[in-house]
Amino acid sequence: MHILITGSSGFVGTHMTAQLLDMGHTVTGVDRSAGMFRHEKFEYVQADTTSAGPWQESVAKAQVIINLAGVNIFRRWTRAYKQLIYDSRIMTTRRVVEALPADASGITLCNTSAVGYYGDGGDEILTEPGTPGADFLARVCVAWEKEAFEAGKKGVRVAATRFGVVMGPGGGALSKMIPAFRLFAGGPLGTGNQWFPWIHIDDLVAAMVFVATHEKVKGPVNFCAPNPVQNADFARTLGRVLNRPAFLKVPKFVLKLAAGEVGGLILNSQRAVPEKLMANGFAFRYPELEPALRASV
Repeated sequence: MHILITGSSGFVGTHMTAQLLDMGHTVTGVDRSAGMFRHEKFEYVQADTTSAGPWQESVAKAQVIINLAGVNIFRRWTRAYKQLIYDSRIMTTRRVVEALPADASGITLCNTSAVGYYGDGGDEILTEPGTPGADFLARVCVAWEKEAFEAGKKGVRVAATRFGVVMGPGGGALSKMIPAFRLFAGGPLGTGNQWFPWIHIDDLVAAMVFVATHEKVKGPVNFCAPNPVQNADFARTLGRVLNRPAFLKVPKFVLKLAAGEVGGLILNSQRAVPEKLMANGFAFRYPELEPALRASV
């Protein structure tokens, strides 16, 4: 397949590009940052994807578009940075959709979203028909998916891939967590009772290929392992993998002091499960947390 990836230089984008090239696919990467790959089947286009430009010519040439673009949410949210979170996702998606030909049947758009769509779900099991939350990140996800589904008017099959927390070597969420554990300062966040949806990067890439090649799969799709865990269980498991204790709780007020609004959202509970992937026969390589962590650390 010829696959176009926006946000190809990020943590997920680099892993996805490398694995797709290993599978024999042709990949066009689009990002602000410099290209990281030299491969006969890889083309890099440097561009600001929130703005119209020559990069959009690559969109119509692809059979599958994987839209990963969006700035990192794990920073203190000023008003300006919240606007950047919104624009980097919504405007890029809008530019992708407008670049599609009037008749784009046969093209698949896998547009990133997040399980943050559901807001704070408590202990409720969250599947794809679930209703959205009301916090900032949930509102971003709703707008993000709305832009993506506009492509359906051009005949595109659209999947809104709602990512859980992505685990894998070389970066991502674990790169923020591991240093504290190595310094014997790891532990649960808040009460530790909140549910933590996660997915290993290998399963995320495999799920993306699965969606791209299974025409019946469309609409929202939860990209998370079938066995979410509570945050306290996650901390204990990571501590065991690193051979470190995991008992130092980080109180809610400390998180909010350190990270502001995003500190509060970290405590949201999302017991999301990949109902649509499993119903269509997708098999996870890492359905359980500990093997996924051992493969990531």
